[in-house]
Amino acid sequence: MKKLALISVFDKSNITELSKGLADNDYEIIATGNTAQRIRQAGVEVTEISEITGFPEIFSGRVKTLHPKIFGGILFRRENDSDKKEAKQSNIYPIDVVCVNLYPFIEVIKKENVDIDTAIENIDIGGPSLIRAAAKNYKYVSILTSPDQYDDFLDELSSGNISEKTRRNLAVDAFSNTAEYDTCIANYFEFKFETENKSLRINLPRTKTLRYGENPHQSAQLHGDFFSYFEFLNGKELSYNNIFDLVSAVELVQDLGTNACTIIKHSNPAGAAIGSDIYDAYEKALRCDPVSAFGGIVAFTDVIDEKIANKLNDIFLEVISAPEFTNKALSILKRKKNRRLLKQIKPIGKEKFYLKSIPGGIIRQETNKLDIVEEKISFPTTKKPDEKELEDLYFTWKVAKHTKSNAIVFAKSKATLGIGAGQMSRLDSVKIASMKAKEQGLDLNGSVAASDAFFPFADGLIEIINCGAISVIQPGGSVRDQDVIDAANEHNVSMVFTGIRHFKH
Repeated sequence: MKKLALISVFDKSNITELSKGLADNDYEIIATGNTAQRIRQAGVEVTEISEITGFPEIFSGRVKTLHPKIFGGILFRRENDSDKKEAKQSNIYPIDVVCVNLYPFIEVIKKENVDIDTAIENIDIGGPSLIRAAAKNYKYVSILTSPDQYDDFLDELSSGNISEKTRRNLAVDAFSNTAEYDTCIANYFEFKFETENKSLRINLPRTKTLRYGENPHQSAQLHGDFFSYFEFLNGKELSYNNIFDLVSAVELVQDLGTNACTIIKHSNPAGAAIGSDIYDAYEKALRCDPVSAFGGIVAFTDVIDEKIANKLNDIFLEVISAPEFTNKALSILKRKKNRRLLKQIKPIGKEKFYLKSIPGGIIRQETNKLDIVEEKISFPTTKKPDEKELEDLYFTWKVAKHTKSNAIVFAKSKATLGIGAGQMSRLDSVKIASMKAKEQGLDLNGSVAASDAFFPFADGLIEIINCGAISVIQPGGSVRDQDVIDAANEHNVSMVFTGIRHFKH
């Protein structure tokens, strides 16, 4: 009985090599129009599918493989007497190898300003059906869905038959391929038509196995296209912890705007500042907590040049991220061979939802994209902040947003002076922030402070005032707000209510 292989691919990489290899192993090749043309140009005999089905491709190629002679050839069970009888009656021949890859819907919708009609025309219909049919019948059929599979497949084919183990593995890859494709389509339409999210669909390919997770005894993998946001320029591979801290650093520095720098340690800011340039910003950020900055992750909003590169080499830093590096800066920074240097290609943080795994499932929330909402801002105290104080308050509020709760941040002249993070008590966060500032000889007199959540009692505010702060920004909303306002008025400090809480767990 003749051996048939069906090829229908959008990505035609290495397809001539595959078709020649199949022909060398006595396979007759059938293919769809453009694929057939490419194979024929390579000097390999090919039969177009329309010759098998007796029906032409129609609707500009929307329908070409959906036919019983094609799907029957893939799906019939070779050892089933009834199937064999029906196949003979209908003149259906077994198709033992199917090679299909899909219209690039996933790549197309990543492009900016893609209209929905273009997206729809890149939804493959026949391709996923062929893939699923071949994978379902893996006992008899080999399904190839990626050019990366061709060489190993041909090597095994040339040495004899394709083993059932290989066909099983190819089937798993195939179903994973169509699952990712359908997930992307469903997510796209759900977003485009603004419909309710009734299901959480996650199907992200593993892109890298990391050395380990948070600790050496924990395995870890990276899934998805994280590295589409960065170009890796130097150093060891990023670790699990590096990736978390890098995201924290870049998200904060993006919120701060131009001429900004942030230093992150264990996903909390060790320092952040906006300066006259990024050199000035880095010096101010580093001054906040140089001890914690050791081994930290640093992110910038602007180009790193030779001057700041030399400064960065003064201490050990795990990761440095910036939108651009001058050539001279790179040559200086690369002297430390293991340090990771990343060029940020595009903004991060556009994801609509944030996910955390829990036993038995996942909890999902909207990404926290709110900063200051003018309509919610109020000034409840007798004394009002002046323009400079208000700028510092808004800066400090942004830093608090990216600091683990309970968060207290002191700042002056758009530079952090002391940060208290992740404490069970807000009072403890105040004390830690103050202690950090004193350790570096930083004066909190005349500073401003931010609290990521309201003060349940006036004691937290009074502790901040005793540290030297003259203005405080906080969400408000406590049943004891008036007690807090009265304490602020009594000590002649100004206070801003944002009407927004920024817990971060």
